[in-house]
Amino acid sequence: MIEFGTLILVILIGYGLGSIPFGYVFAKLGGHGDIRDIGSGNIGTTNVLRTGSKFLALLTLLADVGKGFAAIAIANYMVGQSGMFLAALAVLIGHLFPVWLNFKGGKGVAVYVGVMLALSPLTGLFAIGAWIVAALVSRKSSLAALAMIVLVLPLLFLLGEYTSAYVAIVMGALIFRAHRENIARLRDGSEPKIFA
Repeated sequence: MIEFGTLILVILIGYGLGSIPFGYVFAKLGGHGDIRDIGSGNIGTTNVLRTGSKFLALLTLLADVGKGFAAIAIANYMVGQSGMFLAALAVLIGHLFPVWLNFKGGKGVAVYVGVMLALSPLTGLFAIGAWIVAALVSRKSSLAALAMIVLVLPLLFLLGEYTSAYVAIVMGALIFRAHRENIARLRDGSEPKIFA
């Protein structure tokens, strides 16, 4: 039987990893100041791209995907599958509500991809492909992210990965909530494009 203390540790590690604000840190180190004063004020990849540095944006993307993947890998090593799902929620909550930035973080899309890659590699790769296609068609990062989350669910159920699907539903709901301002802008046509 898994010890309660070990599960708590898995949750704390997941939250701790999730709360590392890589976009904020990389923008600072790159000499761009506080990323929260740029563009949308978000600490994620799309806003880091608005600094004009594709390199820093790529670093942010890889680091945020990586922390999602790492949280699941660590949990799997420590306690197995049951801990992995707790870690998935913890790492996303850490990213959305990091203690270091007054609980105002990113929107969780890259973390979601990292979690999916760890829970179901095929689904993770599908998620990346779905985002790319949706982004190329819509030219809007937020719409691509939301479309990706919706498209991932049928695949998880088709693969019979029901627990991962339920976790994806909860994570997706949190990410949709984080995108509520983007959704409002999508409705009125004012959401900015990521490609000219």
